[in-house]
Amino acid sequence: MSTGHSRRLIFGCGYVGLRVAQRWRKQGDKVFAVTRSADTAAQFTADGLQPILADVTDEDSLVELPAVDTVLFAVGYDRTAGKPIEDVYVAGLAKVLDHLPSHCGRLIYISSTGVFGDAAGQVVDEQTPCDPQRSGGKACLAAEELLRSHPIWQAKHVSLRLAGIYGPGRIPRAKEIAAKIAIPTPGAGALNLIHVDDAAETVLLAAAHPEPQPLYIVSDGHPVERTEYYAQIARSLNAPDPVYEAADPQSPAAQRAASNRRMSNALAVEHLGLKPQYPDYRTGLAAILGDSENGVRSQFRGEIGT
Repeated sequence: MSTGHSRRLIFGCGYVGLRVAQRWRKQGDKVFAVTRSADTAAQFTADGLQPILADVTDEDSLVELPAVDTVLFAVGYDRTAGKPIEDVYVAGLAKVLDHLPSHCGRLIYISSTGVFGDAAGQVVDEQTPCDPQRSGGKACLAAEELLRSHPIWQAKHVSLRLAGIYGPGRIPRAKEIAAKIAIPTPGAGALNLIHVDDAAETVLLAAAHPEPQPLYIVSDGHPVERTEYYAQIARSLNAPDPVYEAADPQSPAAQRAASNRRMSNALAVEHLGLKPQYPDYRTGLAAILGDSENGVRSQFRGEIGT
């Protein structure tokens, strides 16, 4: 819709969304960033973004959304907010769609590979039937279906099903391994990962492509066995080999481990032109951890989805 620099609107300017915002700003675009926090809005202003104080679950706060070339919906689930995940992922998205100017350009929805079920270790692609087992995957699939059936947005949206996101400040199980705490997982099964910088790059590719597909799996294309991944973290931390313990069958860790699947990123590579800067977990971890123990200690965070 614009002739020079583009106008972008981001819902969920967090771990992935903020990196997307920074890249768009670097190329000269005007970036609107939605937040519920006045403090965060002030920080956005300092960073050169255009803050909008709004909440996707509060319809009254969404009445004056700007017309933009690209909308990114990358809203995460804040458990401390006390709202069901469906209210945020599905009903929240529906409210946003109702209030976006109809002449906005493409909407990019950040979904999850959690929409798939167990594949018994087989390769999964965009044609594989969905069978989400956890609430997050079910909500993501419902949001995708909302977009697919929407009279305005069905023809101008892209859903990106992201594998487990890792990067600076977010390394699965590093804290437990460093502290010699047993990891509550059987250990077996594949981890599917995407470095946060490559996830952000995929958003830019999806926004710029003249005729994108409506759906892409986004991973580094090199699934790794959990035990191999955790062992590499231990070596990087100069820690003992990881120890495993049985997880509560109803826990997220057990449910993740029960969904053994190997994600294919072939469509994103061939059609979007994705060339991961970190094509496997070894290159990604090496870039984050390096050789500095002090650097390592600042990276701990809990495990991600697969």
